[in-house]
Amino acid sequence: MPPTAGSGPAGPKTGILQRTRPDRRVRAALERVADAIVQTAPRVPVRDLATLRRQFPGLGPEEIADRLVAGAVKGSATVGAGIGAAAMMPAPPAMPAELAAEIVAVASIELKLIAELHEVYGVRAAGPARQRAMAYLGAWTDERGIDTAVLKGSVSFDAVLGAPMRRRLRQQILKRTVRNLPTLAPFLMGAAAGALMNRRDTSNLAERIRDDLRARQVPWDALPPAGGELATPGDPGGRTGAGGTGTGLPKGDPRALPPGER
Repeated sequence: MPPTAGSGPAGPKTGILQRTRPDRRVRAALERVADAIVQTAPRVPVRDLATLRRQFPGLGPEEIADRLVAGAVKGSATVGAGIGAAAMMPAPPAMPAELAAEIVAVASIELKLIAELHEVYGVRAAGPARQRAMAYLGAWTDERGIDTAVLKGSVSFDAVLGAPMRRRLRQQILKRTVRNLPTLAPFLMGAAAGALMNRRDTSNLAERIRDDLRARQVPWDALPPAGGELATPGDPGGRTGAGGTGTGLPKGDPRALPPGER
């Protein structure tokens, strides 16, 4: 009687290989996307609090956060619609690359949003730009704000490459990949699905991050300016108060005067 699959000396080994090879391919694909996100994170341009207050004059933390979320939601929806439109007539060999490109692009938008929300709520990560980028990547992976008490001075590029973080990052990417599969629907259905799914995911992520940051929010007037000087007393939330100009510039500086009075 000839040996059947799963019997004889070679049977179990063949069965194991058949089960593990797809898993290895999936894991390798997730690793490639994870590598792309890790490499992209330090290059994402992030506006600091001073820049955000100049660009949104007269607005408080919640109002600026609303603007940031609206912009990120629009950007991620545009990415989803673009990938979906490009996949109008999907070619199976190109599908993994299209999904990977969408996930990396949306992750970049959301990483920027997360970093700027931390700035707005006064919970900025410590350290140089690359170290902060790794902290915010951890926040994106875990879908929560960073804990500065735990992460201060301890987050490094190598920490993100550690096994626990890589595992959580792969799980996040896999979850996004499964959710983004409708983007590859034929014709223009994929574009509509991609825009809708990304809009919802980015909006939900932003709400979770904001809820987490509100619990640890630091008022603007309690934060030292970028130059290390003490904040102007009586200027909470960036609004003009006693001794403050609402512009971040010292009182009496000509640049703090309205255009018609300079």
